[in-house]
Amino acid sequence: MYKEIIIRGARQHNLKNLDLELPRNQLIVITGLSGSGKSSLAFDTIFGEGQRRYVESLSAYARQFLQQMEKPDVDSIEGLSPAISIEQKTITRNPRSTVSTVTEIQDYLRVLYARIGIPHCPNCDIPIQSQTVDQIVQQILAEKSGAHIQLMSPIIRERKGEYRKELDEYQKRGFIRARIDGMFVSLDQPVKLERHKFHTIEIVVDRFPLDGSISPDRVRNSTELALKLGKGDLVMISDGKERLFSINRACPKCGLNFPELEPRFFSFNSPVGACPECDGIGEISAATRYYRQVERAAQETLLTSSRGAELYYSPTKDALAQWQVAEDNLPEEEEEGQICPVCHGGRLRREALAVKIQGLNIAEVMGYSVSGAGKLFASWHFGEQESLVAQPILKEINEKLSFLARVGLDYVTMDRKISTLSSGEAQRVRLATQIGAKLRGILYVLDEPTIGLHPRDNRKLIEALQTMRDLGNTVVVVEHDEETIRSADYIVDLGPGAGKTGGHIVAAGGLPEIMENPASLTGAYLSERKKIPVPEKRRKPEKGWIEIKGAAEHNLKNLDVKFPLGLFSVVTGVSGSGKSTLIFDILFKIASKQLYKSKQTPGKFSRIIGLEAIDKVINIDQAPIGRTPRSNPATYVGLFSPIREFFAQLPESRIRGYSPGRFSFNVTSGRCAECRGYGETRIFMHFMPDVYVRCDICGGKRYNQQTLEVTYEEKSIADVLDMTISDALEFFQFHPQIKQKLEVLDQVGLGYIR
Repeated sequence: MYKEIIIRGARQHNLKNLDLELPRNQLIVITGLSGSGKSSLAFDTIFGEGQRRYVESLSAYARQFLQQMEKPDVDSIEGLSPAISIEQKTITRNPRSTVSTVTEIQDYLRVLYARIGIPHCPNCDIPIQSQTVDQIVQQILAEKSGAHIQLMSPIIRERKGEYRKELDEYQKRGFIRARIDGMFVSLDQPVKLERHKFHTIEIVVDRFPLDGSISPDRVRNSTELALKLGKGDLVMISDGKERLFSINRACPKCGLNFPELEPRFFSFNSPVGACPECDGIGEISAATRYYRQVERAAQETLLTSSRGAELYYSPTKDALAQWQVAEDNLPEEEEEGQICPVCHGGRLRREALAVKIQGLNIAEVMGYSVSGAGKLFASWHFGEQESLVAQPILKEINEKLSFLARVGLDYVTMDRKISTLSSGEAQRVRLATQIGAKLRGILYVLDEPTIGLHPRDNRKLIEALQTMRDLGNTVVVVEHDEETIRSADYIVDLGPGAGKTGGHIVAAGGLPEIMENPASLTGAYLSERKKIPVPEKRRKPEKGWIEIKGAAEHNLKNLDVKFPLGLFSVVTGVSGSGKSTLIFDILFKIASKQLYKSKQTPGKFSRIIGLEAIDKVINIDQAPIGRTPRSNPATYVGLFSPIREFFAQLPESRIRGYSPGRFSFNVTSGRCAECRGYGETRIFMHFMPDVYVRCDICGGKRYNQQTLEVTYEEKSIADVLDMTISDALEFFQFHPQIKQKLEVLDQVGLGYIR
């Protein structure tokens, strides 16, 4: 058993052939200047090799679904454990990912609601009761005279499989028709179902017109048989209108029948539970609203022309193409979704939202903060039988809530989308999940987990990292925070500079060794040989104030706040104290509304004074600067246009008649036709997160071959965009406009990014 992780000859990115030995089962901090190679060592080398070895240990069948991973540029690494990376990812592409889904709290709540939830009628808001056979027969006979009735037994509901045996059995028993996935089929003919798709199968038990020729006895016999086959459930179609009956549960007032409660009924990732209008997202984008209009218009056309014939609509390629065009060309302000008018953001179908425990449905419980949920569950009291089911489940939920609180996230609501969290918050959610897993013998690699934390919450996080270590894990943290560095068992200081001048081990060892090392810049600050100068004098406010009165959004308590004009002001406080609410939800949105007529609604406030003194407001937050895979630093800072114009002026471009638009990701003529300029293709996974893979045609370069044939000093536009800021600055020394923007990026310490 290795006592150390032994690294030999690490040359990934800017690492300079490093040899390093890291103690196992310790808290290790890798620090140094930005761009000195910390992430290259921790993530690209140590974690990258650990992940690659894990993938190679899988079967050939499993590996075919994964991209082949490149071996890091390192001679050897010995003593590696299974590795888990907890990076600072500010956004996930999956809109279904919430704090509760990532931490699995929602899974436990779904089981709880399925076992002890009390269903209520969505129409009457009264508890659901079971119906008798007599009541069901009376309601069928009460249909209008002449109605054409079909009685069906649901035997399979949204489950995967071929079901050949079941269909053959019913055919042998004399049943001749069934409805499978919405389509009526004859059981006399072979039915082939796709094994890996969800299917719903309903056996047609009887068909008859209510014209007086049908005896009540036949209706009763057919009803009893259908309920028996459907395990208490029956589907009736009356002149095209569908209705569910159940001897298990039904509304005593309006007769609405309720499906059987099961955990997937409360999952917005399942077609059984998801709101049919928003597909479980909770909101509807402008592109989706447009697509819905196209779909419904086509359905109406079919229905009005069919005159009762059974027709089934599926979106055509033209309709899907129109939807894709609409999505590509939406203005930025229209890309934000609107709250779903059916589920009102609850994500579930209305029947699921009508199931309650202690008067609350599952969406309302999800709206509680981590600390609030703990108090809520503590206030719940159950009878003896319910307690036997509820207490073990609530124990698991409370344990996961405590882990979230330990990493400083007690203020976050459980239904909060991961995509709306800051990078630090999202990372701490994943960290809490790993603490809850209580794994041992794992190598954890984290990226600056303390970023944005108040000192009070910082101590909580460090204790959480030490808990992971004490379980028998090796914890490697890329970090700049002084308190975290001082708490580490082992420190690796990289440098001495960034980019090409980085990649060396300046110092390695315990805290005393780092502090005593004269070559370590980190040690100089830790030992206070170097200090960050604090201004002796502060500027006085001489240009007036912006004053907000009565700020009361979220947890703000009717605040009156003043901000001096022309000065550098800081708003601080513990996590969840209301800093972002005050600055972004109130001040910024008020200013945007008044200056730019923004459609965003500011948070609650009484009035604002002094805003007339400013003529521009800019929000620089932690949100990703690119909304799509087409975005990059060049497009964001305005470098892309002059670079495209430069390539359009090259002799080869003039010969071919290429304009600057030819070198845009958004123009069909120049971009890769396969990936449409994204460099990767999206594989739709329906109720699972979409998968993105590198484009096989352009290899991730985004352009077609003809465009890449235009080069300057043997560099195509794809090669230029792949350069680091420092390399591009050297490459474009002759171009004043491009050089000026690159110099600014280089001066703020971003010369190492691409």
